[in-house]
Amino acid sequence: MRNLTLSALVVIASSATASVALAQDVAAGKTSFNKCLACHAVGEGAKNKIGPVLNGLDGRKAGTVEGYSYSEANKNSGITWNEAEFKEYIKDPKAKIPGTKMAFAGVKNEKEVNDLWAFLAQYDKDGKTK
Repeated sequence: MRNLTLSALVVIASSATASVALAQDVAAGKTSFNKCLACHAVGEGAKNKIGPVLNGLDGRKAGTVEGYSYSEANKNSGITWNEAEFKEYIKDPKAKIPGTKMAFAGVKNEKEVNDLWAFLAQYDKDGKTK
């Protein structure tokens, strides 16, 4: 029984450590977003650029930002953006949506992906932080 309890504690401690290691950091996400600034905007007053505005990304259907000309692949992807969809997409956009116009190699670092999501998810559709 003692070994079972000790084993359970090791598993719990390992899980907690992994969770802390992947904790989302909005400030780090803002820094990571600098890679996106040439094409995307976020926040109050954001306008479409080469890519669409990323305000209100969480829960938004892909290909629906008004005034932005999306690829057919993006419009027809069937994606509704959420944390899991974004994280898969940002690692390799062309693999997630073949035919997308997004010319970006992707973000491969798991912590950076988590931080970037935390930064973007804080903005509502009007660019205000939640």
